[in-house]
Amino acid sequence: MTNLHIIDHPLVQHKISLMRDKNTGSKEFRELVSETAMLMTYEATRNLPLKEVEIETPVAVAKTKVISGRKMAFVPILRAGLGMAEGAVTLVPAAKIGHIGIFRDPTTHKAVEYYAKLPVDIAERDVIVTDPMLATAGTAIASIAKIKEAGAASIKFMCIIASRYGVEKLMAAHPDVEIYCGAVDEELNENLYIVPGLGDAGDRIFGTK
Repeated sequence: MTNLHIIDHPLVQHKISLMRDKNTGSKEFRELVSETAMLMTYEATRNLPLKEVEIETPVAVAKTKVISGRKMAFVPILRAGLGMAEGAVTLVPAAKIGHIGIFRDPTTHKAVEYYAKLPVDIAERDVIVTDPMLATAGTAIASIAKIKEAGAASIKFMCIIASRYGVEKLMAAHPDVEIYCGAVDEELNENLYIVPGLGDAGDRIFGTK
C-alpha cells in the first residue's frame, strides 16, 4: 500500500493510546486530537516544495529556503474532523479551511451530504481532508469526490485511526489520494465501528452521546 503512511512517531502513538482509553474525558480527548493532528500535519507536509531566497539577518545576508508553489487548504468532515483541523491550522496558519457535512445513515450506512462550503480557489491549493476515523470510508470517498468536483487535484486524507477495510475502499475509489493515519485496526463490528478503535470520535470530542 504505497499510498498509506502510518505515522509511528512515539508522540503520536502515545497520544493515540490515551485517546483509546475509555476513561479519557472530553477535554483531554479534544486536546489529544488537536495535538495529534498537528504532529501528523508535520509528516503530511514533508514533501512541500521549497525555494531559495536571500534574507538579511542582523549579521549578514543569508541564503535560505521558504515554502514555494501552491498554497494549502484543510477540509474537515463535519463534525469530528473539526477537532483535527484546529491542530493542523496551528501548524499552517495561512491555510484556508473548507467544511463538508456528510453523515453515515444508521440504517443504510450510506453517506448523506447535508453541507459543503469550500474555498473558491481550492483548485489552486494542496488539500488535506481531516476525519479522526476511517471506518467504511463512505464519507471520506464522498467528501473527496466533492472536493475533486470543485477542481482540486492535490488531495491527501488524514485520520487518526483507520480500519483495514476503510483503507482498501478509499484507495480503490481514489488511488491518487495519499492516506496518513496513526494506526490501522483490523476489524469493524456489526455497527461498523472500528475495533478496538476509540469509540465515536465526535461524541468524545464534543461530550455528546
